[in-house]
Amino acid sequence: MIAHLKGREQALETFGWKGKKAEWIALACLHSGVFTLAQLTAWLQTRGRTTRRFVRAITAQKLAAKETLHGRRVCRIFSRPVYRALGAEHIRHRKTASEEVLLRRLLSLDYVIDHTELPWLPTEPEKVAAFEALGIERELLPVRVYGRGARETRRYFPVKLPVALDERRALFVYADPGHGTATALRSWGRSHRGLWHALQIRGLSVEVAAVVRTAPELARARNVLGHWADAPAEANAADLARREIKRIEQAIIRMNDAAVEKLGGFQSCLVRIAELKKQVRSAGPGMAVDGFTAWRSRRLRGGLS
Repeated sequence: MIAHLKGREQALETFGWKGKKAEWIALACLHSGVFTLAQLTAWLQTRGRTTRRFVRAITAQKLAAKETLHGRRVCRIFSRPVYRALGAEHIRHRKTASEEVLLRRLLSLDYVIDHTELPWLPTEPEKVAAFEALGIERELLPVRVYGRGARETRRYFPVKLPVALDERRALFVYADPGHGTATALRSWGRSHRGLWHALQIRGLSVEVAAVVRTAPELARARNVLGHWADAPAEANAADLARREIKRIEQAIIRMNDAAVEKLGGFQSCLVRIAELKKQVRSAGPGMAVDGFTAWRSRRLRGGLS
């Protein structure tokens, strides 16, 4: 059994599916809504003929549809009754989306199916409830607001990327659909900064897994996440620098000649203060993680199939 599915795949017996095929439908719906034949073949551990027969069956049932992404075939599960049976009727995975979003969903699913043992929180309500159970306010969760006034809707974890949580650690997955820069990754990190800090205060380890398709994306993710992992040390160094600045300034303000001379004289004090302030300014942006992984998808590496 896949623990995080919580037996939801059993509800798919109504549609004639059970076992690994029911698990696959549940995984695909909850984590992406779309999948490639290569992903399905790897999950079923079978030949392509069986995979294609399964896809034909669910499309014939009008549970899913074949679509084209980057010139390759993918399958999207769109049936509202299926999502309703899984307790995720309103998840947007069943709807079509831009190529960027579909690629992000495929990468998310690819990571999850290689790590099904992790305690994933598949839906927005499950994520929100899990963090609120830790005493973390909704104000600290990443959110996107739609509409205004009485029609205002708040969507937490709006990018819908995988999150796993247990009593020791929280794992946040970022999927790069092919951005040419690290801007989106950094923006995603900033939206989680308050939540990560709240988790660390509570003694949980915060880890990030960046899922990519290409070697340049892999190198870029390692660079950015490496800085985030170094942020605690940088923050500590910045705090030490601030304390030293305060000590030197107090010596000058109080005209403590002995202390100033010990530091090399008035001019030396000014030079040292300038050096320390530069060190504070160059410290990390405040995003700190306890560990990271840059993970390159094998099944999506050379395209989609």
